[in-house]
Amino acid sequence: MVVLVGEITEGLLAELGRSGNVSVVRTPVPGAGQPGGAEPAEPPGWQAGALAMRAAARRQAGYVIVPDDPLAGVAAAWRAMWDVAAGPAGAAGFEERAAEALAAWHHKRFELPDYYLVAAAGQPGGTGPDLYLGPLRAARPRRVILAAAGEGPGQAGRVLDALRSLPHGPWWPPLDELIEAARRFYAGGLAETQGAPAPAG
Repeated sequence: MVVLVGEITEGLLAELGRSGNVSVVRTPVPGAGQPGGAEPAEPPGWQAGALAMRAAARRQAGYVIVPDDPLAGVAAAWRAMWDVAAGPAGAAGFEERAAEALAAWHHKRFELPDYYLVAAAGQPGGTGPDLYLGPLRAARPRRVILAAAGEGPGQAGRVLDALRSLPHGPWWPPLDELIEAARRFYAGGLAETQGAPAPAG
């Protein structure tokens, strides 16, 4: 199972879904096909990705792509934490999202995917602070793959090329260790030069 994050468009997902050995799984819509009722409460940030990954686990395909991530809220809060204008509220927001995700993970509401595939358009200043290309890639370089998505008709081909060359490597450390590594990670540094949790077992 591959969670696709970054520069994602509906056109890209549609093109990937037309590939014979690729299945794209979206988050199920709560209450779809049921009579209307009260407006549901705002779900926790991890829930959409967890539901999509649960649905993806039942798919049979060479590559199952999920464009929703249980750590999306953590990733957004980690990025926001590096905005100087946010002040202490930025770090507090990260800790709140991290605590929610950790609680769900400890209760086995979701597991990390086999891979994160980051579709990043070429930008002169880079991607900026990025949880996936920063602390997660530092922890497991072979589990976080960068695909230069760019724009135009070739972007799906570049993502498919990245899928076909996914490397083997050790599994993720516990999420607690990844969150702790994110707290210590300097967003201005290279992922490859910063400490990573040791492989389990």
